[in-house]
Amino acid sequence: MEQDKRNSPRKLLVTGASQGIGAAITRHLLSEGHQVIAIGRDFTHWSDQADLEKIILDLSDIDSLPHHIGEIARVHPELDGVILNAGSGRFGSLEEFSYQQISELVDINLIQHLFIARALVPRLKKLGRGDLVIIGSEAALTGGRRGAIYSACKFALRGFAQSLRAECSSSGVRVCLINPGMVDTGFFDNLDFMPGELPEHALRPGDIAETVNLVLQAPPGTVFDEINLNPLKKVIQTKKT
Repeated sequence: MEQDKRNSPRKLLVTGASQGIGAAITRHLLSEGHQVIAIGRDFTHWSDQADLEKIILDLSDIDSLPHHIGEIARVHPELDGVILNAGSGRFGSLEEFSYQQISELVDINLIQHLFIARALVPRLKKLGRGDLVIIGSEAALTGGRRGAIYSACKFALRGFAQSLRAECSSSGVRVCLINPGMVDTGFFDNLDFMPGELPEHALRPGDIAETVNLVLQAPPGTVFDEINLNPLKKVIQTKKT
């Protein structure tokens, strides 16, 4: 009989963990009694906590990423869950992007996810259990004006998740893609638009964290293939210049 480890403390890795959705996920997992390896760029405002290991790492540095993730895997062989959350948004018509900007956006929103999964999924398979949870976007479902590059990354990530889902099931590893709509975080700080002002115009970071926990708490033989979350009302407002 397959052992149910839902209520046992687990060791989980979260990327983009220092702020926004990733920070909410990290805090929620800690509150559930799990150990968390948190990867982020700036933990200045975080206090030291038991069961939390903070790793400062620039995930856009693709060339050095395999080495860093491999070292994390070596130090933490008991790791049995990975939440791929890190990403960045930039929007505009295609001709507004330089070739370098396109490359950078693809690196942070697609390639680094593939690299981390490449390093860790084989270890989960060997373990015979575990979860890979990918935080995608509603941009993976429908392309939109000024979102060609961003949506291309998210569409690709969705296909990646679907393929891994089929590939990993025989090894006892579950793969889930969560696609949030607009979330009230600092994601919009450097953009020229943002969600509307009412609470029902944006999700909260905690909503995504609770959804991740739902996925992790599912019975071992149950997989949430894909979850789409949206605020009740989709309202976008343009920032005043």
